[in-house]
Amino acid sequence: MMVGSYWWLLLVGIGLGLLAHVVLRIRSGAAARRSAGPGQEPGSVGSPAPITRRRAIGLAVTGATSLTAGSTGWIDRGGGPGGRLEAAVSGQRLRQGAVIDSRDGRLEVELVAAPGATVAGRITSALGFNGTTPGPTLRVRPGDELALRLINRLAQPTNLHTHGLRVSPSGNSDNPFVRVEPGTSFDYLIQIPDDHPTGTFWYHPHHHGTAADQQFAGLAGALLVVPRSTDANQALPQQQAVEELILLVSDITLRGDGAVVAPSGTDRLLGRQGRLVLVNGQHQPTIAAVPGATGRWRIINACTSRVLVLHLRGHKLTQTALDGSELPAPVERDTVILAPGNRADILVRAGSVGTYDLITDIFDRGHFGTRSSTAKPEVLATLVVDGAPVESTGPPRPAGGGIPDLTTTATTFRQIGLTMLMRGGRMSFGIDNRLFDPDRDDQHVALGTTEIWTITNYGPLVHPFHLHAWPFVVLAGSDGSPPTGVAQDVVLVPARGWIRIRISFTGHGGRSVYHCHVVDHSDAGMMATVNVVT
Repeated sequence: MMVGSYWWLLLVGIGLGLLAHVVLRIRSGAAARRSAGPGQEPGSVGSPAPITRRRAIGLAVTGATSLTAGSTGWIDRGGGPGGRLEAAVSGQRLRQGAVIDSRDGRLEVELVAAPGATVAGRITSALGFNGTTPGPTLRVRPGDELALRLINRLAQPTNLHTHGLRVSPSGNSDNPFVRVEPGTSFDYLIQIPDDHPTGTFWYHPHHHGTAADQQFAGLAGALLVVPRSTDANQALPQQQAVEELILLVSDITLRGDGAVVAPSGTDRLLGRQGRLVLVNGQHQPTIAAVPGATGRWRIINACTSRVLVLHLRGHKLTQTALDGSELPAPVERDTVILAPGNRADILVRAGSVGTYDLITDIFDRGHFGTRSSTAKPEVLATLVVDGAPVESTGPPRPAGGGIPDLTTTATTFRQIGLTMLMRGGRMSFGIDNRLFDPDRDDQHVALGTTEIWTITNYGPLVHPFHLHAWPFVVLAGSDGSPPTGVAQDVVLVPARGWIRIRISFTGHGGRSVYHCHVVDHSDAGMMATVNVVT
């Protein structure tokens, strides 16, 4: 009788698995038809694989697992709400989300922040924009106007930061001091400068005190500044031959009932790192390529704390840009390190037929007493190379604009300290031994001037330093790492070390912030204000 029950369970599992496969094919086909861009065949991204004998067995296992794990579709490794969920579906084709493109100099979009987003193929209590995590990809051009309505359907106040955009932080532009209450909305109007560099940027919540919870729960999305059709580099044949993919990396931890796990005191102290590491909301997706083909991967580190140490087995990574700035020439690397908030454009030339894991390796973010913030290696995605070889097109030429002007003389030198504080018997974080106060001006800067800041980290944990609205060039650091030579907006400051940066406060004035991009630390007070005035 017991054996018969197992066979019955297996047969039902096969039926459910095949039914799920058919539904996925229908949904994927419809989604592909909706999202296929110019020159892209519907279904070319995210189409399910044919049903082979091996895949049929996998579908049976998936169907049977769905019966035992319940309607959430997750494997519960702890039992009920107290347990932790691991993805029951892995290895699907990497999907590219919805793209909202500007037209005639304007991008008008509505973003709804709400719970109920799909994570790794299943509906959970995670947060999303317009029902998905990550949210839709926004594409604008230099000179465009971004008219964005943010609707808050969360239980907390929120707002939005267009991370890396070199735009005004005032009024209803990229203003970190905006507070959008639950059940209300806010209309942003952001003017992209005519000379804004093209590149990879992103958006996420930035309301002080709730930013870490909301970003960890899934609120993030890609934001691309692409060339105008009249720009000369738009027509480069090398760029047309390169397949472009967005890889937005995030992490999250979910309870047995699909709710987002609340952080412990230790999580907030060290900076939380999620148990599930995702790419575009998927668990360990696959990327298909033919031998010799070149892909351009726009990689965004949207994790609240995790540092990515990227390595693709059997391949070199050719980096062409950092934080939206084109490098003077492509640089071939074994590994690419991205702090939380960093972005990199990477060219990958597919090797011989086989499968190759994209891994984020160990990075020690420091220790506090006996507690370590080191994360274990994780497989992010797998490059699957198959088919007839093609001739490599070679890397595209840089679009320009990546080399900053260092001829202007710096007029001011500042010392900034990243510090830890004891307040009310609890450890907290600050800058220059002060907690964040949105009503206090910490730095006054004259518009049009160039300054050199030395950022010193007095604590045992690594802190990624981020400045809004005005990118900087790293000049030197205590760990001896060679500077990138291009403008960036996030840099790792070593534990008990320092970095020196050069900032040109040009283009626009306004009041904004600089902070640690371990978002738990920022929420705890490691943030300060800068007021740039004429």
